[in-house]
Amino acid sequence: MLTITRELHDRIVAHARADHPDEACGVVAGPAGQGRPERFVPMLNAARSPTFYEFDSADLLKLYREMDDRDEEPAVIYHSHTATEAHPSRTDINLASEPGAHYVLVSTAECGNDEGPFSFRSFRIVEGEVTEEEVRIVEAYES
Repeated sequence: MLTITRELHDRIVAHARADHPDEACGVVAGPAGQGRPERFVPMLNAARSPTFYEFDSADLLKLYREMDDRDEEPAVIYHSHTATEAHPSRTDINLASEPGAHYVLVSTAECGNDEGPFSFRSFRIVEGEVTEEEVRIVEAYES
């Protein structure tokens, strides 16, 4: 199950809405080994495409160095689908390289740049196997 704060959920959705009609992408980093998303890091879709996302390699290298320095890992890797449902595509599955991460997809297909509703779903992708998981939105994490 992905437990995420309302603030992070809303920031991911806002990024997807802002980048529409192109796919948005980013990471939510969290303390290593905890699986708890905490630090929102929107990324540039280097592909600038409505059907594909690609992290800029220099930005991604910088992010991974930063996470290493802060003893963090990618808790959530997110992107949007602008014309299809919020479900990993074959390309998404092939590119999934973080078995501990929650892969969040937001679909803006139904509403474009309007206020919503947006489909927000989370998946685990390990060795090509996709498993949808429940999303629990909280106001704050328990201590």
